[in-house]
Amino acid sequence: MSAYALTDSWTMTRRELAHWARQPVQVVVSLVFPVMLLLMFGYLVGGGRAVEGDYVDYLVPGMLALTMAFGLEGTMLAVTQDLNKGVIDRFRSMPMADGAVLVGRSAADMLQSAIGLVVLIGVGLGLGWRPHAGPGQFLGAVGLLLLFRFAMLWVGIELALVAGRPEMVQAVQILVWPVGFLSNALATPAAMPGWLGSVVQWNPMSQTATAVRELFGGPGGEPGHVWAAVVWPLGLLVVFFPLAVRRFRGLGG
Repeated sequence: MSAYALTDSWTMTRRELAHWARQPVQVVVSLVFPVMLLLMFGYLVGGGRAVEGDYVDYLVPGMLALTMAFGLEGTMLAVTQDLNKGVIDRFRSMPMADGAVLVGRSAADMLQSAIGLVVLIGVGLGLGWRPHAGPGQFLGAVGLLLLFRFAMLWVGIELALVAGRPEMVQAVQILVWPVGFLSNALATPAAMPGWLGSVVQWNPMSQTATAVRELFGGPGGEPGHVWAAVVWPLGLLVVFFPLAVRRFRGLGG
């Protein structure tokens, strides 16, 4: 990416960050909601049937992965609102690099996701969860989580461009839900019926959650899943990144 494109992308990123100051409640809710889920499943639902070891040690990495799959609606709504308010058309009339709007939006989302990870990790530590890993493994686990988020983000951007209107976002974002719920984030496949466990095992998010558990040194981790936790998101990016960029460029046609 050229310096010109990077400058335009940074300008669009600052535009998205400025929205945070005007919508602090939305930012706070996006950070608090995963914490509520962690507390609910850890203490109200809980159980951890068929999980070896402390369920919190199993649950926290799963919740970190689940958080990376959910919360895309904010970005999806922002994209569709810009489309319908004519903001994109105004940006197109300016000397701006193609795709800078999408890159800026994705950069702001990744920053918020990183903050969300820090908050949720802090809450997990407060609940007694401890990663049994060195600094390299810990950073590797965080890197896998952010890579998965980046891939899911471009899936969401493509779906938002397909939807075209804010009122349609809720309908299309349902397509993302099976990735989160048909996974091993909250329960081990060993506690599921055989056919369901097989589906869960192949879920890209399950690969990330299992790899993160392995790197953190907690229950539910299995050797050999790190490569899958890299390949799956990269595969999603190879498909959805060019689709989203091509569809965005076609909007001006």
